[in-house]
Amino acid sequence: MVHRYLTLAILSASAAVWSHGALADGDAAKGQKIFQRCAVCHGIGDATKPVGPNLNNVIGRTAGTLEGYERYSADMKAAGAGGLVWTEEKIAEYIEAPRKMIPRGTMAFPGLRAEQDRADVVAYIAQFSEAAPAGEADGEGDGDSQD
Repeated sequence: MVHRYLTLAILSASAAVWSHGALADGDAAKGQKIFQRCAVCHGIGDATKPVGPNLNNVIGRTAGTLEGYERYSADMKAAGAGGLVWTEEKIAEYIEAPRKMIPRGTMAFPGLRAEQDRADVVAYIAQFSEAAPAGEADGEGDGDSQD
């Protein structure tokens, strides 16, 4: 009986590791450098940008809902209304090909094709989100990812 529970616990832990994939291996320092492409439009930390929403605390937020940001596309608002909440995995999916997830969004960025680049950027963004996994959150402010 104990063996059965131990086996289930090991399988559950393995599934959790597999579900994170490369995101668990993201390098925030490398992500900061790659994020410079995003920083053209998006602020994070103390930086603010007038084009896109600030990305502080984006992890755990509903898409298209940053209070005070008025330039969300109708599709981004609809995605949020439909239940899209920004997790590390959803951010990685979005920054791979933004138009694939939000076809008529306003974000002009074509995406990051390299899986490791996406993992690194997500690790960097996670530092500024209170809802990030324990030990990774140290940023403050409001934010949401999209244009």
